Amino acid sequence: MRILNSKKILISTLLLGITFTHLIAAQNVVQMASPISVVKLIGDKLIRDTPFKYGLGLVSNQGEFNGMQVVDFGRTFYANKPAVAYAFTQIKSLKETDMNIQIEHNDGCKVWLNDVQVYSKQSDKKIILKYDERSVEMSDSFSIHLKKGYNNLLIKSETKGNEWRVYIQPPSAKGSVTTTIDYPTIGLNNLPNIDPAILKVSNWLVIGPFKNDSLNGVRNGLNTKYAPESELVFGRMYTGQTEPITWTIPKVEVLGKLINPLIWGTNYTWNYHNGGVAWAMQQLSEISGDKKYDDYATNFCDFHLNGLPFVEYQVKELNAIDSDNSFIVDSKLLDFTTAPTLPLIYKLIKDSSFTNRPDYEKFVNRIMNYAKNEQIRLPGANIFTRTSPVQYTTWVDDMFMGIPFLVQASKQAKTPELKKAFLDDAASQVLGFQKEVWDETAQLYMHAHYSTNAVKLPHWSRANGWAIWATTEVLLNLPKSHPKYKAILAQYRKHVESLVRYQNKIGFWYNVIDRADSKEEVSGTAIFTMAIARGVTNGWLDEKKYQSVVEKGWHAVKTQIEPDGTVNNICMGTMCSEDVNYYLARPFLKNDTHGLFAVLFAGIEVSKMKAKFQN
Repeated sequence: MRILNSKKILISTLLLGITFTHLIAAQNVVQMASPISVVKLIGDKLIRDTPFKYGLGLVSNQGEFNGMQVVDFGRTFYANKPAVAYAFTQIKSLKETDMNIQIEHNDGCKVWLNDVQVYSKQSDKKIILKYDERSVEMSDSFSIHLKKGYNNLLIKSETKGNEWRVYIQPPSAKGSVTTTIDYPTIGLNNLPNIDPAILKVSNWLVIGPFKNDSLNGVRNGLNTKYAPESELVFGRMYTGQTEPITWTIPKVEVLGKLINPLIWGTNYTWNYHNGGVAWAMQQLSEISGDKKYDDYATNFCDFHLNGLPFVEYQVKELNAIDSDNSFIVDSKLLDFTTAPTLPLIYKLIKDSSFTNRPDYEKFVNRIMNYAKNEQIRLPGANIFTRTSPVQYTTWVDDMFMGIPFLVQASKQAKTPELKKAFLDDAASQVLGFQKEVWDETAQLYMHAHYSTNAVKLPHWSRANGWAIWATTEVLLNLPKSHPKYKAILAQYRKHVESLVRYQNKIGFWYNVIDRADSKEEVSGTAIFTMAIARGVTNGWLDEKKYQSVVEKGWHAVKTQIEPDGTVNNICMGTMCSEDVNYYLARPFLKNDTHGLFAVLFAGIEVSKMKAKFQN
């Protein structure tokens, strides 16, 4: 028996040695490969892993009351004439507290909490939801006092026969990471004799329709007391509008959902970093001569254009405002407008004829108009800004989210005047952001600047990456005779000079650039490597001084790329905060597309630099 165990140990040891040897050999292959060969590993993995299809799934039932809740009586009861219905749920609070509730509804509505009326409005109103950057704001509100434990919430809604929905939500936090809200839970978990399967698909019980008769032209259903205002009894029938009715759940919707979504950065959702991946794949195709990478980008663009009517239907008709790709509909944020549109506008510029070109032009024209006329701008400075977390917060991220698109729009525009307007805007934005978010003392960009607060935010690596990336896009396309060219070039050189001070011995930059106690991070390192490589290639920087910086940065990035194309140690997407510990504690992920497209571009630009100095 001892001999057998010894043999097992010997065999296991040999196998482990072989496996380890193979891993080392495979990693050496990555280290020895050309930059384009390395990033093709990433491109090939993206192609393998991306279906560009919707599957079907149920609406997710959110138990925490930290977002919008909607009861769609119209889809449940199909009423096309005046009617009344009720909805019931429970709100569980861990403590006795007061809470403000936003509400939006058609026509008349009443709300009771623990049998006390807390809201009433009789009108012939239409539903108006105001979509902001990361929130939806509603027309009315009411206050409630929650007791500790479970609280019964009853809604009564009436319709004159058109739309018929009620929305409620707690106040939005506007995307701030510094606002702490203890949200209660919502649902039917404390009701006896309810099958657990119901709890998974609905937070609400509903009953209706009841009559909504008129007297002298005035509907009186809202003020007519029906049985649900007095009791909640299962297994009992009530007199409805045309037939007996009882308690049920709202119509359960089936939604189109992305297949095998990742915890973060699923590589074909509609957002800036996935649009960035497609944009990078287009350029990888150009430099490698391999069409399959361009096909990936086309698939990304076509998937979203073809799915747009479907996504709009889910958002506007099925009330699934947080469903997959919903940000392609009426977004007020550059992350979901200009930035993800980069591969679409790039294809229009590069390819003069393809089958669905009119669809691309229609979409891109809308986004060009958004960038020029609709996106919120900082008063006086005229640069891109945000309403979150507070009105007029200037995020350095928006340099990348908006400026590269302005540059591409200057190429796509149909008139010389419009071409000049877009390019001038891009140049002005670079210098305008410098005034708002450049920290002259640290010689780095702060992540954001609040217009009403002079607090300095941390110097997050990827935020500085967005700044220098956008700056290089302008330098690549701005005529040297342009009046702002020299100032932009000077800012670029100043930023590079500062960044080089913080590159560590093995080539990485830290997640918080000037905090060596933060982690070495891939996306920022890749962007800085790419941007400095562009400077060397295009003569903006001294090649003798900076070529080694690029080489060291690229070597560091390669250590985080596995032979199957996996990329490690990418910082998760990040809101802005004045608390540096927020950045120090951010999770690191693998294959997050924030890092993937940065590495793709880094490989492309390092390859161009090498080609220039090898010839």
